[in-house]
Amino acid sequence: MDLIFNCPKCGQELEVDASGSGQEITCPSCSATIRIPDSPGAPARVVDGSEANTGPQPINAIAASAAAKVEMHLKVPVHAKPQEKLIAKPLAPLEVAARESDRQMRVKCIRHVDCVEVGHDKFDETVSCFLAKIGEHNIVSITTISYSHLDISTQKLLDDYGVMIVFKA
Repeated sequence: MDLIFNCPKCGQELEVDASGSGQEITCPSCSATIRIPDSPGAPARVVDGSEANTGPQPINAIAASAAAKVEMHLKVPVHAKPQEKLIAKPLAPLEVAARESDRQMRVKCIRHVDCVEVGHDKFDETVSCFLAKIGEHNIVSITTISYSHLDISTQKLLDDYGVMIVFKA
């Protein structure tokens, strides 16, 4: 336990270990030689003869601090409705959702090459129509995919993309 007391000469607040009670120290502020008090309430004495400010010292140093003198007007909030959750519960993994659901899990892959008609790219439109058809609440995940395929007309290996949609049906 630490002893907290004030220097009787300059008023500097000092804190020392309780095992040092009764010993003499030098005040770091005014360099006066001070005897460490024996109890938390006992005033420290200046040893070099110039004893000043030996009036009654506060028994509780915390009560005499500036923070204790500040009035706090705090109120505990009272809510009529239930509190909202600030941290959302994580979603269940796909395997657990599939086992607990009464619906079956389905997968639909939409490739970009299948959505190109006579030079017109209808990939976005096709994906949007499919998502609208199954409904947002049935979508479990949408994952982009990249793949390679052999173009029949040019006999070249081409890289392409698409989406894999996992949904409840």
